[in-house]
Amino acid sequence: MEDLYQILGVKPDSTLAEIRRAYRNKVKKLHPDKSRTHQTSEEFAKVVQAYRILSDAKSRQVFDSSFNAHQIFRKKNDNSFDYREWLMTRTDEESRAKLIVFDLMHEREDDAVKEFKRMNTEHADFSLKHWFTRENFMDYGFILSEELVWRGEYYDAFLLLEQIIIMERSFNYFRLFFPEVIAFTKNILRTKLDGVINDELALDVWERALDLELGPKEDVFLLEKMAQVYKRIGDEATSLICMEEARKISQNIK
Repeated sequence: MEDLYQILGVKPDSTLAEIRRAYRNKVKKLHPDKSRTHQTSEEFAKVVQAYRILSDAKSRQVFDSSFNAHQIFRKKNDNSFDYREWLMTRTDEESRAKLIVFDLMHEREDDAVKEFKRMNTEHADFSLKHWFTRENFMDYGFILSEELVWRGEYYDAFLLLEQIIIMERSFNYFRLFFPEVIAFTKNILRTKLDGVINDELALDVWERALDLELGPKEDVFLLEKMAQVYKRIGDEATSLICMEEARKISQNIK
């Protein structure tokens, strides 16, 4: 993995203005119009790619996390120390959480998902967010939720996204990444649950989603889906309550 900061000639803690200035200086020297050698063209492409990633806050966070993990692995590997093998021998929750993320970021997604599901099943209080910074958990959690959805593990994916949403809202900052998280979560709620997972799990997800304040239209949808499922399983009273709540919310939507 190449160091994008080194490509641009800036430090990892550089401001966006410094990154832009370095990018402009680099492209002036390497632009294909000035030099048409193959080597220069390759360097120019790398500079453009590095700037594209580092100038975007979300992409930069993901790169920083991945590159730091890669550097740790490389350093340990250079010393003839297998970091993953060491993690595999440990049973404490912190080590297992780090193993999940290590596998996730080193093209071992199947292993990461398998271990995540095992830990959730065997350890009731297990949570990735306890072992990583807020920013890293947001990144790793979202990537893992995508992998879970890809494998049809919709319930586990939602529980992970629920944690991300709650954590995002607990901090007062500019949420560049938040709309993508919300859109992904809504898609799961609308298209990946009913008739796919069992009714009890679907109801649990929809009830929890109501607490996430995803918007009145979304709440109406959730309540109507819950009403349908409650009716299907023979709970007419709860079904009517859900329909009445959906009706009240609908009346207030302009």
